[in-house]
Amino acid sequence: MDSLKMIKELSLAFGVSGFEDDVLEVAKKYVPSGYSSRRDSLLNFYMERENPSLLPTVMLDAHSDEIGLMVHGIKPDGTLVFTTLGGWVPAALYAQKMIVKNLSGDLISGVIVATMPHFGGGANTNPSIESMSLDIGASSKQEVTEKYKIAPGCPIVPASDFEHRDGIMISKAFDCRIGCAAVIDVLNKVKDIKLDVNPVGVLTAQEEVGMRGARVVANQVKPQVAICFEGAPADDTLVALYMVQTSLGKGPMLRHIDGGMITNPRFLRFALDLAHEKNIPVQESVRTKGSTNGANFSLSNNGVPTIVIGCPVRYAHSHNSITSVSDYENAVNLAVEVVKALNSEIIGKF
Repeated sequence: MDSLKMIKELSLAFGVSGFEDDVLEVAKKYVPSGYSSRRDSLLNFYMERENPSLLPTVMLDAHSDEIGLMVHGIKPDGTLVFTTLGGWVPAALYAQKMIVKNLSGDLISGVIVATMPHFGGGANTNPSIESMSLDIGASSKQEVTEKYKIAPGCPIVPASDFEHRDGIMISKAFDCRIGCAAVIDVLNKVKDIKLDVNPVGVLTAQEEVGMRGARVVANQVKPQVAICFEGAPADDTLVALYMVQTSLGKGPMLRHIDGGMITNPRFLRFALDLAHEKNIPVQESVRTKGSTNGANFSLSNNGVPTIVIGCPVRYAHSHNSITSVSDYENAVNLAVEVVKALNSEIIGKF
């Protein structure tokens, strides 16, 4: 399987929260042989062995949605007022190119309205998201609705491209399309191996707006144990060296805690020990903020031991982020080793 091609297609797919359809169409192309796939009405996507065993289920998860916007209203001058879907920093939107999916499914590009230096803008300009609008080149509300077929409710995503060079990848939506690719790659690597667990892959919807898909998935799959992939925000260009815990190129990050979950310490120790035994580089982090689907999984059913395997991503929640090919490969390798090593006795000790 060409993982880079898959990652590129997944990252560039249009898939803001609630509108993950295009991402699932890409994922369908890469479902490994021997697995069936289906989706539910929330656009959660399930990949299961065609002849599942009665062994304990290990769920491999990543969320398929990306942060974006939604058309809220249309001004008389033809610019679009929007609301956010997911967490944006205003500076990351200012004067940036966006893409609107109109009522016909066509993609219309535009630029966030910005006050340029000629009109008093500049370094001190710090607009709020509420004051921003999107310019698609129209001159009236009528043109927007009749010519461009855009109405309130139309979704908007960042415009970006994909670049691969020198072992890094640059694109949008690595949070968490990099994880979606990892789920598929892991399933592919274990499909012909005799396992003591039953692997199920899920690409969950609407994580960026409150981890909503994870609630449905947990009740559908009812796993005994879960591995949650994430595009983990890298901190190696942002904090003092002694505080760096998620660095590009030093392996996947496994977190002890975040804003939504204290990771099951026994499962986490099992994964860390296995990484060291197999010479897979890993990083450990303590996060006081943020959360993942793992929070919902860990509290589902009767409590599900869950770990988060994060691929470090610089500048997540922006138009362009950077991640490492080797970190991705090591995240996949670690998950494969965990799946191969798990059995009912080990899971019972978590």
